[in-house]
Amino acid sequence: MNNFTDNFIKDKKNMTLLNETMWGPNSLRMAEELAAQLTITKDMRVLDLGCGLGLTSMYLVKEFGAQVFATDLWANPTENYERFESWGIADKAIPIQADATKDNPFAKGYFDMLFCVGAYMHFGFVPKMLETMASYVKKGGYIAIALQGLKKDFGKDIPKEMQPFWNKDVAEAIRSIDFWTQLWKSEAGLEIVSIKEMDCHKLAWDEYLASRNPDKEDEKWDLDMMAAEGGKYYNTIQLIAKVK
Repeated sequence: MNNFTDNFIKDKKNMTLLNETMWGPNSLRMAEELAAQLTITKDMRVLDLGCGLGLTSMYLVKEFGAQVFATDLWANPTENYERFESWGIADKAIPIQADATKDNPFAKGYFDMLFCVGAYMHFGFVPKMLETMASYVKKGGYIAIALQGLKKDFGKDIPKEMQPFWNKDVAEAIRSIDFWTQLWKSEAGLEIVSIKEMDCHKLAWDEYLASRNPDKEDEKWDLDMMAAEGGKYYNTIQLIAKVK
C-alpha cells in the first residue's frame, strides 16, 4: 500500500507538482488504496471522472498502463493535455471537459471501469445518477469511487464548530457511509462489492493541508475547517460496484 505515492514524492520536484495540482485531500493516496481492491490492466479503458488536474490519470497510466479518459468539468483540457505531455502519458491519457450531470460524450457500455476520486460526492447524491454513470460501463465492468464523507450524518444537529463551514451545497455532498450504502443498494443492475471507510483519510488530508497557504483566504478556509473538525466528524469512503 502507498508504494507508488511514497516513491513518487521522494523526488522533491514531484512533491512540488503534487502540491500545485491537489484540489483536495491527496488523490494519489485515495486512488492507490482504491485501486488495491481492483484489477486494472493495460488493455482497459478507464473513465477517470472528476480527474481535476490529472493526478489520478497519471497514476492509472503509470502504474497500470491503462487507457485513461481524463474527464473534468472545471479543468481546462488543453492545460491537462500539456501536463500529460510533460508527464510522458499523453499517448494514454485523453483530456476531456464534460459535466457528469448533463449529456456526456461517451458511448454506452464503452468503458471497462469508471474511476472517480474526490469528486463523486458533488453530483452522485442524486437518485439515478449511479444508474446513468453505470450505463457507460460494460457489463462485468466496475465503478470505483473514493469520496469525502461523514462518520455520521448531521441532519439538523450541526455541531457548533462546523456551522461556519456548513451550507446547502456542503450538506448535500458530504454524507455518511450509511447514506451512500442505502443509495447504492437502491440502484438496479449493480452488484455491491465494497463500501467502507478508507485507511488513507488522515494522511491524505494532512498532505493536502500542508500545501495550503494560510495567507490566502480560499486556502485558509480549508485549514480552518479541518482545525475545527479536529478528526471528530469526517471520513473518506470507498464504494465499488460491479455492473451486471
